[in-house]
Amino acid sequence: MAAVAPIRLLIVLNEENSVRMELLDGIPKSPEELNNEVKNACGLQGHIRLQYKDCDFGNTFVNLTSTTVIKDLTTLKVIQLDPETTTLTLYPVTFPESSNTSSCLDSDDSLVSANTDDTILLSSPLLLRTRQWPQVFQIPKFSYDTECQLQRANLEYIKNQTKLTPSSKVLSDVLEKLAESIYSYTPYPEDCHYSDVAEALTTKHPCLREPGSFNLGYGWKQRLKIKMGNYRTQLKAHGTSAELTVNSLKSKNPEDSYPAKNLKRPRRAEVNHFPSLPNGETTDSLEQERISLLAETQKRNNRQIIKEKMFKTFGYRRQEIVLKQPTTEDILARWPALFQIDEINLEFLRVTTIPLEPKFLSQLDKYSDRLREIIKSKGGRVKEETTRIFEVLDELSIIDITISREAILKSLMIFLGESVEDLIKEYQDVPDSDVLLETMAIFVIGREDPFSPPTDIKIVIDGKQVLSQVPSVATAIAMFFGLSYALNLKYPKS
Repeated sequence: MAAVAPIRLLIVLNEENSVRMELLDGIPKSPEELNNEVKNACGLQGHIRLQYKDCDFGNTFVNLTSTTVIKDLTTLKVIQLDPETTTLTLYPVTFPESSNTSSCLDSDDSLVSANTDDTILLSSPLLLRTRQWPQVFQIPKFSYDTECQLQRANLEYIKNQTKLTPSSKVLSDVLEKLAESIYSYTPYPEDCHYSDVAEALTTKHPCLREPGSFNLGYGWKQRLKIKMGNYRTQLKAHGTSAELTVNSLKSKNPEDSYPAKNLKRPRRAEVNHFPSLPNGETTDSLEQERISLLAETQKRNNRQIIKEKMFKTFGYRRQEIVLKQPTTEDILARWPALFQIDEINLEFLRVTTIPLEPKFLSQLDKYSDRLREIIKSKGGRVKEETTRIFEVLDELSIIDITISREAILKSLMIFLGESVEDLIKEYQDVPDSDVLLETMAIFVIGREDPFSPPTDIKIVIDGKQVLSQVPSVATAIAMFFGLSYALNLKYPKS
C-alpha cells in the first residue's frame, strides 16, 4: 500500500503569528478531528473554530463545515471560542468626566469585550482601573474659561513666541484636572510619568513652555509632584480610596506606625493593587459571599457563577492578601477557586489589566526567532548549554509549538544567567513529599526524553501544590508569573 502524502497546511493564529502544519496520516474525516489535530500541533486550549480560505469568494475566510474542502497547501484560520483566551472582560470603572478615555487606550493592552455575554455586570460594581499607563499621555479638557485662555495664548505664542503666565485660577484648574487624570492610571506615579505629563502638556499648549528648562516643562513636573501629594492627602482624608488609607498611620499596627514603614505600594504593571470594596458591601457581607463561593466550587458546570463571585470578592480578597499577607496554604484553603488556570488569568487581568496567557504566549511566539538568533550569537557557557537544546530541537521531524516555546524559554534563562533547574525540575516519577516541601518550582513529571510530552506538570509554591495537569511548560511559567501577582509573592532569589 502506497504511503499517504503529507498534507501541508498554514495555520493562521493571529495577524502576527502563523504556524506550518503537516498531516502525516492524511485529512481527518470530520472538522472535530481536524480541530483536535490543530490544537495539539499549535498548543491551543479551549474551544476553537476553523475557517478556510475560499478561492471562490475572493479568498475570504469561511467557516469550515466539512474536511472535503481541505487540500494540500490550504490556509486555515483559528477562531478562539474560549472566553478566557479571546474575550477580555470589561469591568465597570468611574473616571473623571473630563478625561478623554477613548483616545488614551494602548491598542495592545486595552480591554475589549467581543461578547456581551461574557461581560460581568454586577449590581455593586467594583471601581477598578482598566488601563495601563499610556504610551502618549492625553491631556484632559479643562474648564471652558481655562480652555479659552489657553487657545488665545497658543495663537499668540505661535505668532510672537510669547508665553503665558497663568493666573492662580488657571494654574489650579490645570493641576487639578491633570491630577485626576494621573490618578485614573496610578496613585503613585514615577518620575518618568511626571515627565510624560509635563511634555504632553507643553506640546498641546506651547504657551505653557518654559524655555531653558528640561524638556521645556521641568517646572510643571515639579508642580505636578506637589499637587499629586496634596491630591492623595485629600482623598485619604475623605476615606474614599482604600489604596491610600491603607498606608495611613491609623491603619497600621502599633509596631509599624511609622510613615515610611511597611508601605503597601503596587509593583510593576499593577494598577489595582489594593482596590476598594464594592459599593454597598462590607467585609461581613463579602465573607458570606466567600463562604458561598466555597460551596459553589464543589458543584459541577457552574463556571459562570464562580467567575461572578470571584469578581465580586476581588477587592475583599486582594485586601486580605496584601494587608494580612497570609501563607499560600491559608489562601489555598480560603480561596480554592483562585488556583485554576482560568481564574489565574482573570485575577492577573484584574490586577494589571493585561491578559496573561494570551499576551505571554503571543509575544513569545512573535520574538522567538529573534531571541534564538541573539542566544546563538552568544559564546562561552551560554553557547555550550543552549547548543544542546537547539540540536535536539532541530532533530525533531515535526516541531510542536509547545516544544519550541519551552526550548526558547529554557535557552533564555541560560542566556540571562539563571539556572533552569532552579525553576523547572524534571522527575520520572512523582517526587517525594520532602522534595515538594523544600521547593518553589515547576515540576515536570514522567518525561522520557528532553522534549517528549510529560504525564503531568505541577506548580509548587511554599511547599504546597497549587496547580497540576498544566498543559505545557510555557503555560506553567506564565501561571507561575500570574500566581506571583495574584498571591502578592516575591520571586525567590534561588
